[in-house]
Parts: sequence; structure tokens; C-alpha cells
Amino acid sequence: MNPELKIGLLGLDTSHAEHFTRLIQNGTVPGGRVVCAFPTPSADLAESRDRVQGFTELVRDQFGVRITGSIAEVCAEVDAVMLLALDGRPRLEMMREVLRHRKPVFMDKPVAASLADAVAIYRLAEERGVPVMSSSAVRFWPQIIDLAAAEPERPHAALSIGPAHIMAHHPDLFFYGIHPLESLFTVLGPDCVQVSRVTTATTSIVTGLWADGALGTLHAIHEGAKTYQVIRFGRERIAQTSEISDYEPMLHQIMRFFQTGRAPITAKETLAIYAFMEAAEVSKQRGGATVTLREVMLAAACPEKWLPLEPSASRMPEPTASKKLPMPGSGDQ
Repeated sequence: MNPELKIGLLGLDTSHAEHFTRLIQNGTVPGGRVVCAFPTPSADLAESRDRVQGFTELVRDQFGVRITGSIAEVCAEVDAVMLLALDGRPRLEMMREVLRHRKPVFMDKPVAASLADAVAIYRLAEERGVPVMSSSAVRFWPQIIDLAAAEPERPHAALSIGPAHIMAHHPDLFFYGIHPLESLFTVLGPDCVQVSRVTTATTSIVTGLWADGALGTLHAIHEGAKTYQVIRFGRERIAQTSEISDYEPMLHQIMRFFQTGRAPITAKETLAIYAFMEAAEVSKQRGGATVTLREVMLAAACPEKWLPLEPSASRMPEPTASKKLPMPGSGDQ
């Protein structure tokens, strides 16, 4: 185990560049040091263009990170890479360059701006034999992990509420909706088979059906008051959490991943999360119709080993016959 890895950042247009570097450089998350970075701004995204200079100066001046002139220069100097660039559109081309250097890579959200590009990135990483990892920080919040394990039996449903700010050029859940969605997957597991969606200007409600019949609901808040909250509907009790943690638990997992080359979340589960979001986008375009994750993953050229079950092949229970209720005023008791 390398006692102090040299880490490079690609992308300095997000607050994660500041927060991650601070926690690593001050020793809160031991095991490495951020030594260099390359900014990679996107000129047509205000969120990137207008913030990159400030974050670049901050990590350079406060944390001693050397600013380089290229992706290749960063990769040549480090043991591991954090891809933090805000814009998902150039991620595939950036990863083509990064993977040539065969260094482990943590990919901050979004992995890409489309499911097809996300699949292509994971296929390329596997072909090159390079370990890669992507995750939202909420997956490793202790309160979410505790909620997922609240009972020995699997829950029959879960509800996850959270902000879903929309960013131009991306499906509208990819940028921020992934955080409450990853909470939902942490509680219910990776085996979602289909989704349907209702959307207004302020809110999206996406209902997913899991292979064992569990229902998972994402309440994505586009505008208005925002919070994080997850409710787990179990056999014996209903448990919930609304606490918010920080990046530290995830960064410990990332550092362990850099040291071992073993990601704590598989390619199949990460791609299922992006397939959920892509299927939700298609459902919105189809007026709320049900869309299977398998459909969008096949359209994205996903290998069979990463595909979810067909809904017909899942373990979903048969619907039970409903008892006919008396009509009001019929005299039936």
C-alpha cells in the first residue's frame, strides 16, 4: 500500500475541486495528496465558464496544487486521477486520454451526458484493464447505509426526495438528480427494471419497479424549497432519515479504491442508475409511458452482462384479486 498517493485533478469548475482537495490536503482523508490539476472549462456552460478561474486560483494558492497545461501532463505525474469536470459532454474523449495512462480514475458526477457515452467509458476501461469508479457522496452517508440495513428483510418500497437542479445539454436528472436517486438504489439495490415519470416545471416524480416487486419513487425537486429525505417501507416498520452528511465518507472510499484498484460500486450498478435516469427522460418524452431500463441500455450498446432483467423474467409477484367494495347507498354491509 502506497502511504501517500500522488493525485491529479481534471476539472476545476466545481466546488468539489475545493472540498475534495481541502479534506485530502489537511489530512482528514489520509493516504494521498493532490499535486497537480488541469482546469478543462466549458465555454458554453455558465456554471463552468464563470467559476473555473476562482477554483483554479483557490486550489493553487491555498492548497499548493500545481496547474498544468494538459490532461497528459497530469496523468504522467500522478498515481491516480479524479475527473471532476462539470460538463458530461467531453467526458468520453477525456477518458480516452486518461485511460491510456492506466491510472485508476474516480469519475465525479455525471459520468457523461448520455447513457451511451457512460457505457462506452466503462467498456473502454474494461478493455484497457483500468479500474474506474463513480458515485454520489450520498451513497456513503452513514445514515443512508443504516437506513438500507434497517431490517433483515428487503423493503417493499422506498421514497427518496432531493434537489434536481437542471443543467443545459444534459438529461435533466443527470446533473443533480443523481444524488437522491443513488440513495434510492442504496436502499433498494441495483435491480430496477422499468420506470415511469410525471413532470411539472417544479417537480418530477419517477416511479421505478424493481425485479422483486419493490417500488422506488424519486421525488426530484427542480424549483422551490429543497431537502434530502429517504423513507424506507419495511415489513415491520417504516424508517426514514433527513440528515445531511458531507464528502468525507466517500473520499475515504475513493482513497481505498485508489490503493486497491477495487471499486466499492460495480459498473453494472452505476450503469443501472444512469439507465434509470435515461429511461425517465424517455418516459417524459413519451408523456409518462413506462420505459424499461433494458430498452435504453440496448439502445446504448450495453453488453449483455450489464443489462437488467426483462420485466417478464423478474420475480415480481402476481397482482392479487381485489375485493369488490359496496357502492355507497347500496345497503350492503
